[in-house]
Amino acid sequence: MTRSVGRLGSVSLDCADPRALAAFWTTMLGGQITVDTDAFCAVALDGLLLVTVRVPDHRPPQWPDGLPKQFHLDVAVTDLDEAERRALAAGATKAADQPGPDRWRVLLDPAGHPFCVTTLIPV
Repeated sequence: MTRSVGRLGSVSLDCADPRALAAFWTTMLGGQITVDTDAFCAVALDGLLLVTVRVPDHRPPQWPDGLPKQFHLDVAVTDLDEAERRALAAGATKAADQPGPDRWRVLLDPAGHPFCVTTLIPV
């Protein structure tokens, strides 16, 4: 195994409203908002920051077709129905295209980023 240069310290999500998106991901993943500004917010998770960054004229990705998604997050869960219910209550929307709904559900965060809740990854 090659010795690494470092470790992944953060993942940043472009958006129009950093505070709202940080609050959503705190509801989804836990953690604590440690930076809270108009320009960006940071949610501290176990050894990783999830950063939400204001981008002028932000255009959300269109999944599965349209403006590319660039990447997405997978949230490991034990109960798909409960995870979906809680995500929707927190402000997510359900994507129209659901290629594997018995194993994962495709949702969109409030800024339009696609993410999945899945039972395929051990919790």
